[in-house]
This record gives sequence, structure tokens and C-alpha cells, in this order.
Amino acid sequence: MMFRILIIVLSMLLVSSVTAGDYEQKRMDMIEEIQSMSGLTGNKTGHKRFSDKVMTALAKVKRHELVPETTRVNAYANRPLPIGHGQTISQPYIVALMTELLAPEAEHKILEVGTGSGYQAAVLAEIVSQVYSIEIIEPLGQRAQQDLQRLGYQNIQLKVADGYYGWKEAGPFDGIIVTAVASHIPPPLIKQLKPGGHMVIPVGGRFQVQQLMLVEKDSNGKVKTRQILPVRFVPLTGGHTTAE
Repeated sequence: MMFRILIIVLSMLLVSSVTAGDYEQKRMDMIEEIQSMSGLTGNKTGHKRFSDKVMTALAKVKRHELVPETTRVNAYANRPLPIGHGQTISQPYIVALMTELLAPEAEHKILEVGTGSGYQAAVLAEIVSQVYSIEIIEPLGQRAQQDLQRLGYQNIQLKVADGYYGWKEAGPFDGIIVTAVASHIPPPLIKQLKPGGHMVIPVGGRFQVQQLMLVEKDSNGKVKTRQILPVRFVPLTGGHTTAE
């Protein structure tokens, strides 16, 4: 018990010792690492260098403000981090890649399924006019909403619900991003995607190979999909057993 208390105290001291300037430098280091990785994976993803608007958004968002205090010292490490309730915040490179694949524009309205900590929503909110985000785990949704409001994001709407069914009354959407792995692409989300829109979603099983998929709907409503690269996400949860 004493050892556990000592670890907690040391963690708190380490977190408190990191200054705003340290976080700023760590964030810039993260950006450089992401661009380096984009070059290495460009043959698979089709993006050897991520766009300035995506990287500028990542440079603006204070990721350390959207993770638990005990993990803030690692907020800008290029890896996933636990955020509680068995969930994680995605690796920054994956956040950048998924954002890039969405091809977001300033006038776009984007749906996010799986708010988590709110980090991906914040990145999108730096680029597009409106973000609608759904979180099925109520404590996570409430915490993300409080954090995003505290950080001044006015163009994010969040609700607690089963994201499999999307947000029909707010749709259709220019882009949809799903931050948990599904066994298939949910038909309700395809319906809520505008012609010309993009959806990015990991597909597979929890203990199977997962593929990050790009879903594109053309102007005639025809849908095509493309595998981007192998990934690892926590599963999309909810009570759905059949597609609507």
C-alpha cells in the first residue's frame, strides 16, 4: 500500500513539474514525428505528407488538457494512452491520418462516432465549421464535454448515445469518422454520408486483423471502399444486433 501511494505521489509531482513551454515543445516534436511517419507510410496511405491544415490543427490542440492528469507527462508521445473505462485516446499519427483521409474543408459538417477524450473532435473543430460527436460511455462523454467547453470549443455538439446509428436529425454529413473498430460498416452511417463525402472507419475484430477503411460516396450515391493500413482500436460498443 505504501509503495502504491509513493508511485501516485511521484506521478503527481512529475506531472506538476511539466511547464507550458515543455508541453509546447513536446507538441512540436510530436508534429515532426508524425510528418516523418507520413513519409514512411505514404505508399500505403496515399499521403506522403499530411496537409498544412491538418498539421496546424494538431499543433493548436492542447492534447495534455484532454487526457487524465496522471498521463499528461506522456500526452505528446506518439502512442495511444488510457483514458479510463477501458478506452484509449488514439495515437497522434492515427488521428492525423484519419483526419487527412476525411479531406475536411472549412465549410464541412463532420460526424464523429466515439468521442473518447474529445481530442479528435478538437482537431476537427480547428478545421471544419461543425462537429457532431457521439459517445456511448456517459462519464467519458460528460468529461469530454466539460473539457472541450473549458478549452473554448463552440462548434462541437456532443451527445451520449449508440453511435452505430449515427445522428440522423443532424445529418447528412460531409464526413464521418469512427474511432472504434466495427465488424462491418454500419448502414445507418452510410445513409447519413453526403454524396461526395468520406468516411474513415476501422473494420475487423478485437482479436483479429483490423483494417483502416476509407469509404467514399460519389455524386450518384455509389459507395466504394479502400483498405488503408492495419490498425488496432478498441471495439465499437452498443446494443445493436441488426442494421437499420
